[in-house]
Amino acid sequence: MSAADEILDIVDENDRVVGRAPRGEAYARGLRHRCVFIQARDAEGRVFVHRRTPTKLVYPSLYDMFVGGVVGAGEPYASAALREAEEELGVTGLPQPRHLFTFLYEDPGTGHSWWSAVHEVRCVLPVSPQVEEVAWHDFLTDAELERRLPQWEWVADGLAAYQRLKEFRSHTPG
Repeated sequence: MSAADEILDIVDENDRVVGRAPRGEAYARGLRHRCVFIQARDAEGRVFVHRRTPTKLVYPSLYDMFVGGVVGAGEPYASAALREAEEELGVTGLPQPRHLFTFLYEDPGTGHSWWSAVHEVRCVLPVSPQVEEVAWHDFLTDAELERRLPQWEWVADGLAAYQRLKEFRSHTPG
């Protein structure tokens, strides 16, 4: 089964399931669905950053500071977060990513939207990212990531999630 054939829950503006559709159809028709974003940090606290492969259905060849992807039909956000983090990092045995917040992302270029559950996880295992998903990767300090923001072309939804994450952390003690 190709990625375009994966069945997704289609949801409304309140994140309630209203139907199901293959991923390719959901993208083509702009049907609202669910995604997970996981910020992975290594043992030193550096952020996993990668460039997506040119074959990705959405945002090919752009940089991202999250791993993640779509939530399958009937799949809880938490399960999708762990599955996607392990798949994209190429590891097994990660701790369950911690959910931080969820927001409705609206793509300014297309008007399409998806519910986006943002998580974080510590990955102390050696990573071996999927070559089908990740063209380049490294762990960057927060300062280096901030320096790269204006230099590299980033996925739009990842940038939106990153800005919300920085705001979330500025209002969260500890």
